[in-house]
Amino acid sequence: MNQYLVIYEPAEDGGWGAYLPDIDGVVAVGETRADVEVGIRGALEMYIEDLQERGQALPEPRNVAGYLAA
Repeated sequence: MNQYLVIYEPAEDGGWGAYLPDIDGVVAVGETRADVEVGIRGALEMYIEDLQERGQALPEPRNVAGYLAA
């Protein structure tokens, strides 16, 4: 099972957005971070289903994240 980096970003209006840097077009927005977590999971599931229907492979994860103290 692959694990993909998900970037969660707060929006200026108080909502949230999320995207997967390894997979173009898999994005979600929501009013809360919890909403967007559910949305990004659903977006990835739909993307995987589409790939399977077309007989294409899921791209390998490439990105990782870390934190630096400053």
